[in-house]
Parts: sequence; C-alpha cells; structure tokens
Amino acid sequence: MKRMKFTCCGLLLLSITFVLIACSDNTNESGSNDSAPNETTEEPNAAEDENESDKNTAENDSDNNSSEESETDSSDDSSVENEESNGSSSEEDEDNALSSYSPEEIEYARVWLQLGPNQDINELYVDHVPAGTPLDPNDEENDVSYTKDVIQVSGSRIVDGMVTYSGNGDGTINVYNIPYGNRWYGGTPRPDDIDLEDVKEEMRDMLENPELVYIDPGDDEEVKNIIEKMYIIE
Repeated sequence: MKRMKFTCCGLLLLSITFVLIACSDNTNESGSNDSAPNETTEEPNAAEDENESDKNTAENDSDNNSSEESETDSSDDSSVENEESNGSSSEEDEDNALSSYSPEEIEYARVWLQLGPNQDINELYVDHVPAGTPLDPNDEENDVSYTKDVIQVSGSRIVDGMVTYSGNGDGTINVYNIPYGNRWYGGTPRPDDIDLEDVKEEMRDMLENPELVYIDPGDDEEVKNIIEKMYIIE
C-alpha cells in the first residue's frame, strides 16, 4: 500500500514538472514572437529615414544646380549685352569721326584715296562738270561732250593726276580716262597729223564704256585728312 502511494506521488510530481516545462517554453516563444515584429517595424523605419535623407540630398543638389545654371545664364546675358554695347559704341565713334562732313565731301575723299595717282598731295580740287561740256574744251572743232554730269578730283600739280567719274548712288562709280586738266595733247593744240574723226570716235567709246569701280569706305582718319585738304570749285 505504501509503495503504491509513493508511486502515485512520483507520477504527480513528474506531471507537474512537465507542465511547468511546457509553460516555460510557451513563455519563451511568446517573447520571441513579440520581439520579431518590433525588429521588423524598426527596419522599415530605418529604410524610410534613409529614403527621406536621400530625397532631401537630391532636392538640395537640384536647387544648387538650378542656382548655378541661373548664375551662368545671367553671366552669359551680361556678356552679350556688354559686347553689343561695345559694338554699338565703336560704330558710333566711327560715325562721329566724319559727322561734321557732308556725304559729298566723304565721297570725293574716298574716291581719291582709292584711285588718286598720288596720295602725297598738298590740295585736292573738286570740279563739277555738267552734261554737255566738251571733253576737249581747247579744240573748237571737237564737239564730243559729256552725256551726263561728271566730277573731276585732282591735285594741285600735274604729277598728282586727276580722276573723272560719275556716281551711281550704290557705292559704285563710272570712271572715265580723261587726262589731267583735259590736256589731251600735253597742253598743245591737236597736231595736224591726228585725224579729228578718229579722236571723236575714241572719245565716244570712252563715254559709252567707262570703268565700273566699287569705292571702299576706307579708313575714317585718312578720309578726314584728305577732306582737310579739299577745295570745291563752285
């Protein structure tokens, strides 16, 4: 009988021990399960913080780039404006250099600078020759005359030469090969051995086939220097 009681007590203690062990295991598993969600929750939060940081960095970089581009554009616009301003100022200075002279005076000087036989002159004379004027006023028998108004610019000496031309109004002129001072025979009357009709034919051909020349604007200071030596014959 005593042995049976002892056996029952042993079985009871063993059962209690199993129950306690089982409870302890459930408690540990519950604790593990509770901590796992916390870790999972913390990981997304860390990822969100990193994403937010990257986003802020990207926005800052974008703002910095926009600011740099804006400064660059402003600098470029300022440079263009300065260049345009300098260009306009240069053009105004060139215009002002000749602003006190008439277009006709400027034209005469430019013609001489480009076509004048001698640039080292003391004076430049300008003579307007109307249409109908004989090419050789010293030969009464020769009636070949200019068919249009012409201009003669010449130096004060024979060596300076002369340019006879008519303007076309487009930057070009018609140049006629007329000797200095209309001295066709060196200042002497036409020799008897020179046929008058041959001379007339040559003069008519000269008037009908002038040389077309474009006049370059040249240097303003040189133009001004020639104008200062100019005398216009009225």
